[in-house]
Amino acid sequence: MAIGTIANLNYWYPGSAEPALRDVWAVLEDGFTVVAGPSGGGKSTLLRVLNGLVPHFHGGRIAGRAQVLGFNVIETPTRDLARSVGFVFQDPELQTIYSTVDREVAFGLENVGVPTHVMAGRVEEALHAAGIPHLAGRTVRSLSGGERQRLALASALAMRPRLIVLDEPTSQLDPDGAARVLTAVMRVVEEGHAVIISEHRLDRLLTAATALVLVVGGRVESADPASWRPPSAPSHAPRRSASGNEMWSLEGVAAGFNGQPVLEDVTLNGCSGEVVVLKGPNGGGKTTLLRLIAGGLAPLAGKVQRRPGRIAYLPQNPTALLHRPTLRAEVRLTVDRSGEHEPPEDILNALGLLQVAERYSRDLSTGERQRAALAAVLPGTPALVLLDEPTRGMDVAARDALVRLVTRLRERGAAIVLATHDVDLTLALADRVVQVSSGTAFERPVETVQA
Repeated sequence: MAIGTIANLNYWYPGSAEPALRDVWAVLEDGFTVVAGPSGGGKSTLLRVLNGLVPHFHGGRIAGRAQVLGFNVIETPTRDLARSVGFVFQDPELQTIYSTVDREVAFGLENVGVPTHVMAGRVEEALHAAGIPHLAGRTVRSLSGGERQRLALASALAMRPRLIVLDEPTSQLDPDGAARVLTAVMRVVEEGHAVIISEHRLDRLLTAATALVLVVGGRVESADPASWRPPSAPSHAPRRSASGNEMWSLEGVAAGFNGQPVLEDVTLNGCSGEVVVLKGPNGGGKTTLLRLIAGGLAPLAGKVQRRPGRIAYLPQNPTALLHRPTLRAEVRLTVDRSGEHEPPEDILNALGLLQVAERYSRDLSTGERQRAALAAVLPGTPALVLLDEPTRGMDVAARDALVRLVTRLRERGAAIVLATHDVDLTLALADRVVQVSSGTAFERPVETVQA
């Protein structure tokens, strides 16, 4: 049974001369649909048509027809579509309103006037469906990334939508967190919900999908999930030779928040011309370690040292960096402040972003926005480069571009530290691997990282 039809649909973001969706014709069937394709190809835009964020929230121009669950998307307000279409974004922190799990799941129910005596049962039902009944009563800030993503799923399920749409929900999760989210999604499918999910981690999803939609260059086509295979990652030979001068060091460092340590007795260092990769589970302390090295977090004990020089820091939420009217202006700001003379076009070209240089960065797709943030912090020759989950939302080609860029920075003498769950990125770049988990940090052989 068809749950949605799209006919001759074209969509332009505000100020864009090129359409993000081009002449789209599609029939979306009940069951489990996987949406795949390269970063910036239009996947997120297509998904946001399904709940009316495109065009009602993002604005721009739209032509053609889109119908979901009997609603005309162009004519129906987003608040009305939200009753039938649940949406789970890639960044769960952007969906969180309340400080406790139960209140967060109840938020949508409160908005539509569900009686209080009914609400408790609906919240409990949704927590069970998302596989997190044990989180009832917890504070949201105490949850791991995977737990927050399943909380976002539970919040959507509480509304009892006929369709649930998920936009790359596992891109910033460790393998265990990603597996738990996907298990919860599969449980929802088995219970009879129609589910549409966009992902780059496709191995498990393709075996269960009833339909596959490919979105490339704004164009949409169907494929057979049983036979289609994503492009393979290119191989790289990382350089693991001797590095240069010590650029940063931590000696006997403890760090945490509100006096509670997240890391204890950490002794590490990094040198120029070297890539150190931080591995470990969500919540294990990788981001805390990066903030210590950057100087954004004072240690509770021990000593942190850094050599003088420009620090390029990419946080987990790249949107926090992007405020200028265009992407070109973002890069120009960094170049001007650094006193260097590299044209913005150099790094935009290196990251495959020249065609969106005049776009407002926050209107870009998730993968493009990630590359935009990298372009905004990495031009020129920073002395210290700190990247937190830099391949979030990236396809194979975008990851390959990042590998080439980081390799160039390493050859120029930058000391590079990156935290990632991306095994391919680790194998392509790591000179050293540091395992960060359970409050500790210790070096492990690169060869033990499993492809």
